[in-house]
Amino acid sequence: MLRGLLKLTWIETKIFMREPLGAIGTIGVPVLVFVVVGRAITAKAPTPSLSNFAHVGLPVMATILIVISTVLSLVTIISIYREGGILKRLRATPLRPQTILSAHVIVKLMLTLVSLLLMFLAGKRYFPPGVHPPIISFTFAVAISTWSILSTGFVIASIVPTARFAQPIGAVLLYPMVGVSGLFVPVASLPPLLRVVAHASPMTYAVSLLQGIWIGEPWSAHVGDVGALVGFFLLFTAISARIFRWE
Repeated sequence: MLRGLLKLTWIETKIFMREPLGAIGTIGVPVLVFVVVGRAITAKAPTPSLSNFAHVGLPVMATILIVISTVLSLVTIISIYREGGILKRLRATPLRPQTILSAHVIVKLMLTLVSLLLMFLAGKRYFPPGVHPPIISFTFAVAISTWSILSTGFVIASIVPTARFAQPIGAVLLYPMVGVSGLFVPVASLPPLLRVVAHASPMTYAVSLLQGIWIGEPWSAHVGDVGALVGFFLLFTAISARIFRWE
């Protein structure tokens, strides 16, 4: 089983890297946004609120963009595989469905970490000056957040009819989550209905965890965020296991 997982992971990695636009969109664009916007902000004399966003909000926003790109890529690939009959053929192999899905998750986690590394390198050279975030802790926070939000990708992939609609439907469901996640406006300041929506989204807890770890807060202050992310992963995984269509 482990040998099959490793081999399938390697194959999926090669398939992904052979598509330049997918690689650029998933790895390059979020890092580019981080560098360009960061340099534009720091080139001027920022106000305190803008400075706070530059040092905390922007890195977290770039990370969230990386995660969303990863999820959208997962949804698209699974939709293409289903539409082309590849999932049906894979299901007929000795590999278990869990192994096939795990290979996709591992590939996406690796791509997320590569994007994160590039973001750190770009930020160290260009932006923000004088900021030294806990890289190892932040990487773990990103992995947990990606792991949880990827589970929403399985649910989306389960309901998307064809590959043609994968990206639009995924974007329509994921990007509004960012708007109510507390990244731009504190969740407590949102209208009551939007606060309910925010607390029902894993993105909110991911943003809270990433922001806290980025500024050096201890993990003990974010036990609730981690617990919520794990809970969402278990919930969405169970839902996708029941509704997932292999053909």
